[in-house]
Amino acid sequence: MEYDPIKRSLGNVFNKNPFLRKTFYRLLDLLLLRAWHVHLELRKWMQVSPQNASILDAGAGFGQYTYWLNTKSKDYSILSVDVKDEQVADCNRFFREIGAKNVLFEVGDLTKYYKDNSYDLVLSVDVMEHILEDVQVFKNFHRSMKTGGMLLISTPSDQGGSDVHGDGETSFIEEHVRDGYNIVEIADKLKSAGFSKVEARYSYGSPGKISWRLSMKYPIVFLGKVPKVIGFLILPFYYLIAYPVSFILNFLDTRMNHATGTGLIVKAWK
Repeated sequence: MEYDPIKRSLGNVFNKNPFLRKTFYRLLDLLLLRAWHVHLELRKWMQVSPQNASILDAGAGFGQYTYWLNTKSKDYSILSVDVKDEQVADCNRFFREIGAKNVLFEVGDLTKYYKDNSYDLVLSVDVMEHILEDVQVFKNFHRSMKTGGMLLISTPSDQGGSDVHGDGETSFIEEHVRDGYNIVEIADKLKSAGFSKVEARYSYGSPGKISWRLSMKYPIVFLGKVPKVIGFLILPFYYLIAYPVSFILNFLDTRMNHATGTGLIVKAWK
C-alpha cells in the first residue's frame, strides 16, 4: 500500500489552522506506539542533556517530534530536515504561526546533508527504512554530532517489520526500501560509521503488534478502500472502541523487555 497519499490526505485535513495541527500532533502521540517509545527515550536524554541543546530532526515528516521537543524547552535550537519541499514549507509556516523562533525546517537529502560538530541530539524516526544508502547517512549523522552527542533511531526490525513475515511477502508500506533491520546489522553499521557506543532494543513486542494493527493498519487499509470523506466520518467511531484497548497495549509494550519485536529503538553515541 502507498502510505504517502494517505498521509497527504490527513495533512490536508489538519493543516487548516494551528489548533487543528496541534490536535493532529496530539492524536499521533496517542495513537502511534513508536511515539510512546521515542518519547520515553527522549525523556531519558533530557535528564542529562544541555539546557540549550542543538537538535537535528532528520526526516521530520509532519514535524510532530519537532513540536513535542519544542514544547519541552524553548531553549532548544531545532533544525528539522525533510526531502519534501511542500512539507518543509508547510511546517515552517505552522511554526512561525505559533511563534517558535528556535525551530527551522529545511529541504535536505540525508545522504548528502551534514553540518560538522553541530548537534547534541540527532533524531531519526521511521526514516532509515526509506533510504538505501544507510551507512552514508550514519556517517553524516556522526560527522554532524558533537562529541558526546546521541543519535536516536526508530525503525522496523527484520522480525516482521513493515508487516513482512515471510520470503513471499512484501512490505505493507510500499515506500520502504528494506523490510527491516537485523538488530546486530544496524549496530555494526553504526559502529562502522564511527559511533563509539550503540544500544539497540526491540519495540512492538506482542502487545505492540496487536495495537499497531488496531490503531494503524486496519484504519489505513480502510481509508485506502473507501472515499476519504466517508472514511474520516467513520474512523472516530471506530477509535472510540479500539483506542482504549490500544492504549493499554501501548502502555504494556513500553514497559516490557521484548526478546523480539517488529520495531527497533536504537541509540548511538559519538
